[in-house]
Amino acid sequence: MRNPHGTPIWYEYHAVDADRAQAFYERLFGWQVAPSGDVAGMDYRIVSTADGEGVAGLMPRPHPDARSGWLFYVGVEDVDAAIATAQEAGGTLLMPPIDMEGVGRMALLGDAEGHSFYVMRGAMDQPSRAFAVPPETAPGQMVWNELTTPDQDGALAFYARLFGWRQERGMSMGPLGEYRFVDAGPACIGATMHVLPGGAPGWLFYAEVDDIDAAMERLTATGGTVLHGPDPIPGDAFSVVAADPDGARIGFVGPRAA
Repeated sequence: MRNPHGTPIWYEYHAVDADRAQAFYERLFGWQVAPSGDVAGMDYRIVSTADGEGVAGLMPRPHPDARSGWLFYVGVEDVDAAIATAQEAGGTLLMPPIDMEGVGRMALLGDAEGHSFYVMRGAMDQPSRAFAVPPETAPGQMVWNELTTPDQDGALAFYARLFGWRQERGMSMGPLGEYRFVDAGPACIGATMHVLPGGAPGWLFYAEVDDIDAAMERLTATGGTVLHGPDPIPGDAFSVVAADPDGARIGFVGPRAA
């Protein structure tokens, strides 16, 4: 998974109840979840699309007080150099770097506001397809990474220094401020936005679905909650922000089939 520096390469869910989370997300996104079989002493499960594309890992929370929810891994050329850069920019090292044979070197960091993410240098040459941008997306893949923050300027400066991310354009949200698009290399990978009334800061990730209304029906039928949407977005699609049965936020985007 040696994608270009600054590219999202993997996603991971920390679950209160791994079996319940597996059943929920398998139904919601049509994912296939299976034991990894190569992480000694750890219940780590690989999440794949219906086409067999690996997109994420699912595991129990590292300890009972840890929050449940989604994190992502961002590819870097050098994990140790990324740690040093993050710390110089006001970030924190939350998990020291570790090496996993056949997987790569990784570390867990917090940005200047405390939002967690991994950095990773993969051991494999083939690129990850966990994250994709149009026109190469397919249902079940992650397609958008959104940071809600009270300090967009500070967040963009931190990630620009660490990953080389750029903000070159935006979209007005009226009194809610500007929705600022974020580019990594030639691709737009997501955006930053201000914290909405009643909202919470942090990273939110969106998966592609083939029918937004059908996905919402599956969500509520399995104990999830629609928090916002469906909202129209470019490309004749809609977006939804939701909470799973444990309250962890997840987003999805797709067309309206009807």
